[in-house]
Amino acid sequence: MKKQIIRTSAAVLALSISAFAVSTDNFDLKGNIQTQGITSHDNGDDVMDSFWFRANFGGMYKSDDFDGQISIRMWGPKFGNTVEVGNDKTSKIDKMVADLYWGNYKWKLGENKINLKLGHWKTDWSEAGNFGTYLDPMLGTRGFLMRDYSHDAFEAGWQVGPSAFKAMLATGDGKFNTGYVRIEEQLKFSFPLELGAGYRVNALDAFSHTATQTHRVAGRASFSFIKNLRLYGEVAYIKTTTNSDVDSAAISTGDAIKPEYAQGSDYMPFYVGLEIPTAGFLDHLEFEVEHINDRDELNKGADDFAWTVGLIKTLGRTKAQLNVYSGDELDDVTAALRFTTTIK
Repeated sequence: MKKQIIRTSAAVLALSISAFAVSTDNFDLKGNIQTQGITSHDNGDDVMDSFWFRANFGGMYKSDDFDGQISIRMWGPKFGNTVEVGNDKTSKIDKMVADLYWGNYKWKLGENKINLKLGHWKTDWSEAGNFGTYLDPMLGTRGFLMRDYSHDAFEAGWQVGPSAFKAMLATGDGKFNTGYVRIEEQLKFSFPLELGAGYRVNALDAFSHTATQTHRVAGRASFSFIKNLRLYGEVAYIKTTTNSDVDSAAISTGDAIKPEYAQGSDYMPFYVGLEIPTAGFLDHLEFEVEHINDRDELNKGADDFAWTVGLIKTLGRTKAQLNVYSGDELDDVTAALRFTTTIK
């Protein structure tokens, strides 16, 4: 029954989007099919560590005063999706996730552009294959394209000249009694230099709970010498305060919020990357190195340094992304390959 409801709802949504797409020239349907596999040489056998197929379907509306996007992500029943029916947790089902849904209102006042965005979306600062975006995800979640951090948020923006400023109020529980404030500034110049800086703190957590504060400050830069010859990177400082009232007992009863990182800890992660041209053979070829001090506190036995080599090639509607990178230790070589085929 649940499976039928999910399929019916998806069909109604698809028909609604299609009908709206016919009624306006500003709406575009978007969709792709993705395949990904990951394997490491130390997994003890000759099979892949993970493998999946998935599809993404939705649409985007663009106009002078409003933008909006809806995207649904789907996995088939063969990829580990189960539903609990009584004591049976092995029934395979299709899995659908509301991946993106947001609206962005825009106003132009002379040379100034102002916007108000609300909904659920992702912020990805990094241009690396495995590293960066230190302003949002936990440092322990790293690996191939591991930057899918989602925000349920309100965001106000102000853009003038090369400057684009954003201030966000975001929550993880949908109630806004916990969450964080996030601000960022991005500068895009007429010459090939981009700069960004940001700050985030879980200020909303302390409104109705006992909590520590994790302060994140990050900066990033990208400079292109010529096409596909580029130097880029990101650096951050992450500091968690201490509060003696935040202990395991208070956290278990819900009176306190578990800290993002250990109390009193501080980290200064950074990565640097170099993209080099390949005379058109590849879209991108990138070499990157990352360092996180005391990374074994986040991943037991991990080295502070990590590396990756990334290759990207587009053939028709299909983009192939291949990364060879280190695991927890520098000699734990892992390979990941993703194909993304655009159907609209």
